[in-house]
Amino acid sequence: MQALYQLEVNGEADPEPVVREFARHRLGREIDGDRYGEADPALFSDLVRGVAGDLGCLDTMIAETLIEEWPLRRFDAVLRAILRAGAYELAHRPDVPPRVVINEYTTIAHAFFSGKEPGLANGVLDKLGRTLRSSEM
Repeated sequence: MQALYQLEVNGEADPEPVVREFARHRLGREIDGDRYGEADPALFSDLVRGVAGDLGCLDTMIAETLIEEWPLRRFDAVLRAILRAGAYELAHRPDVPPRVVINEYTTIAHAFFSGKEPGLANGVLDKLGRTLRSSEM
């Protein structure tokens, strides 16, 4: 989420510098008292590159699940990153069961938010899962 957040906030279109930075300096390391979790470098790279490369399509898919009064641009950048990563996995990672994707990203939303955002993430990803991978739901 942090890499996707960084790409959006900094307005970076090319994910490669961020992927390299995280792989070399952040993943599995402690920085300023915060411990970055271990990550599968291949999966991390696929997610960051995949979301960056398919951003328009992912945003369209997500927007189709939202009500008109709450377009994606109104959401916090972290919540957008969570939804985009979850949508990417649902659309492009058939090796990961959709219920696992939904559960993992809802859990991540709980780590960042204490309000209604985790429920929103769950609802959006559930709708996407039922649309994109209905036979597995």
